[in-house]
Amino acid sequence: MDQIHIKNLEIFAKHGVFPEENVLGQKFVVSATLYTSTREAGQKDDLTKSIHYGEVSHFICRFLKEHTYKLLETAAEKLAEELLLQTEHLERIRLEIKKPWAPVGLPLETVSVEIERSWHTAYIALGSNMGDKKAHLDMGVAGLQKTKGCQVLAVSDYLTTEPYGVVDQDEFLNGAMKLRTLLTPHELLERLHEIEKEAKRERVIHWGPRTLDLDILLYDDLILDEEELHIPHIEMYKRDFVLEPLCQIAPYVRHPVYHRTAQELLEALKDK
Repeated sequence: MDQIHIKNLEIFAKHGVFPEENVLGQKFVVSATLYTSTREAGQKDDLTKSIHYGEVSHFICRFLKEHTYKLLETAAEKLAEELLLQTEHLERIRLEIKKPWAPVGLPLETVSVEIERSWHTAYIALGSNMGDKKAHLDMGVAGLQKTKGCQVLAVSDYLTTEPYGVVDQDEFLNGAMKLRTLLTPHELLERLHEIEKEAKRERVIHWGPRTLDLDILLYDDLILDEEELHIPHIEMYKRDFVLEPLCQIAPYVRHPVYHRTAQELLEALKDK
């Protein structure tokens, strides 16, 4: 990915653990690497197709002047988030905030915090077999759409499917969505659980009836195997009620373990 660099932007702001730092202020030095595609801008000589580094520099200056944080870590985190949310064409950012006058009582040139943050693509499965099923699925979509750092890019049709696992229960309504998100996998899982709780989801019987079920199917090309979170979803390749709606919105998205597309996984499942 192409890069635009802003190096050593000097800003006088009020951040620090000590109260006098928040009152008197001090100098901070910010460097940012903006990851984007400059191809179209370069071909057309059109700034609107790229990132205006002047506007970004002024945004950084305003943000750090208008807010006060104790930690450099917090200043960097909040600034990176707002830049990704507010800057068109920005896909990833590496941000360093230096503090040349850090009050540590020792001679040093500077201390700094450097982070890298980016947009991610996730695919979420939706299911419901209690009450107003469509309303519950719509609630799941809306809940993510209104979550800061999440953008719903596509939603499949809702499909009526037979229950899986515990078969003595009502039919399900299932769907899938494509999500652009700044949340980490664990933050996203926590948010999904919050939305399920808002729909009065109760985890009583494994694979049992539920008002709303939201599962992370894929998150970029991540492979994660933990007790509470498995990415890719550990049984997605076995479930036509997951693969069919997923194929509606992303037939060519590739499973990072089996290296097969969603469409290929669905065809293999049907062949069985």
